[in-house]
Amino acid sequence: MKMIISMREITEQQILALAPNAAAAANGRKISQKGGFVKLERSEDDTLYMGECTGSGKSNYITSADYIDAANPVFRCSCPSRQFPCKHSLGLMYEILAKKTFGICEIPEDIQRKREKKQARENKASEAAKPESEMTEEEKLKAEKKKASAAKSAKNAKVKKLKSQLEGLDLVDKVIHELMLAGLGTMGGASLKTYQELTKQMGDYYLPGPQRLCNQLLIEITAFQKDNDESHYDNAIDVLKKLRTLSKKSRQYIEGKLADDTVELDDNMLYEELGGIWKLTELEAIGRGKKDISLAQLSFWVDYDEAAKQYTDTGCWIDLSDGEIYINYNYRPLKSLKYIKQEDSVFGVAEIPSAATYPGDGNLRIRWDGSQIRELKQEDYAKIRSFAMTSVNSEAKAIKNILKNAMAQPMLIKLVAYQKIGKCSDGLVLVSESGDTILLGDMPQLEHTTTRIEMLPDSSLLENQVLLAAFYYDKTKHRLLAQPLSIIAEDKNVRLLY
Repeated sequence: MKMIISMREITEQQILALAPNAAAAANGRKISQKGGFVKLERSEDDTLYMGECTGSGKSNYITSADYIDAANPVFRCSCPSRQFPCKHSLGLMYEILAKKTFGICEIPEDIQRKREKKQARENKASEAAKPESEMTEEEKLKAEKKKASAAKSAKNAKVKKLKSQLEGLDLVDKVIHELMLAGLGTMGGASLKTYQELTKQMGDYYLPGPQRLCNQLLIEITAFQKDNDESHYDNAIDVLKKLRTLSKKSRQYIEGKLADDTVELDDNMLYEELGGIWKLTELEAIGRGKKDISLAQLSFWVDYDEAAKQYTDTGCWIDLSDGEIYINYNYRPLKSLKYIKQEDSVFGVAEIPSAATYPGDGNLRIRWDGSQIRELKQEDYAKIRSFAMTSVNSEAKAIKNILKNAMAQPMLIKLVAYQKIGKCSDGLVLVSESGDTILLGDMPQLEHTTTRIEMLPDSSLLENQVLLAAFYYDKTKHRLLAQPLSIIAEDKNVRLLY
């Protein structure tokens, strides 16, 4: 007698995390609630779920969820939708969530074949990585020659790219020098067009990072000429400082690598700042891998970068093991919007088998491929709150030192435990658990949140709680301020930025 494994446990958070957007998830929920499925089946080993769903076509749609790799389920559907997973696949997951009755079925031959092909690809990749101890002498010689040839080609390509970047940095330095010589405030339309052409050329030298900064600089200058708002001029100066610092440090970095004949990737943030794109395997190879971690998302927002012509979905996460706060980014260029799924808020804990952090300072960027989402528990909130600093004054110097770095992000996100948040003559102020204070404010780059503090319906959130705050330096007030992002209470996370 065969043993039938009980049905899979999933949460709505897992469904929302897999959905291409909120609308698709809502449509999938409606299909389930309105009885759109006329047939539901699952395999005895609980790795495959299938459903037959009514739709707008003449025939019913056949959809399936393949959990042979539980961390990376595969969804298939006979509908013509280009969304992935489609609303029918999401509806099937809502059927699982609702504990609907699924009949037991055999795994169809076409899915077995697809599984076998996938396994064959994985076996081939594994065979390519066959240990030397298992190879014949002929295989070893062949592998060594292939490896040596590939390494030589890769090294030559990297040397060529580094030399090209050095040439491009000459162009960057030319733009910087002429801008400083002419003066940012006196540039006219004709000169702006010249700089736009020079900036465009940077793309030919593998320098998308400096190119984006130059675009940002020209955007601020153009805005200043239109409205004479000093903030645009100040922003342009900041961008120019960062561009100059990036050019100087990058030149030293590249020249050093070429002189030492060490062109391999290393633990240096300049690679990405110049526009390089890390692979997870590369980050792991330089020692930045992390295994079996639990991350809880504390905040999430979306912004648009005019200079890069892209949207960025930003998630702020905390490691439940040590309290480290990380940032993850999902970049969506305008020209590729229809191909890249928009990320969304996650209200649970991501259990991640393997992740990697990027080189840098402050809140490090983190990235992973697969995860399982579970619900946040009472003990998770207690653990998050335990990581909060109790004194702003004791941390202020370290925060300022990080923010002073021209290459650093303009904010540093931390948790702070507070006695209360209230009004003062300058606005809203936070009184930390130890009794020192910091003024709350809104960064120019982020959606404003301080007014939402005053709109909270529950006044108890203003006393004896923990605030997720983005610390930044306010140039107009000439002081360190903090923008509130979320309030972490004993049993909930009240997000102010969304």
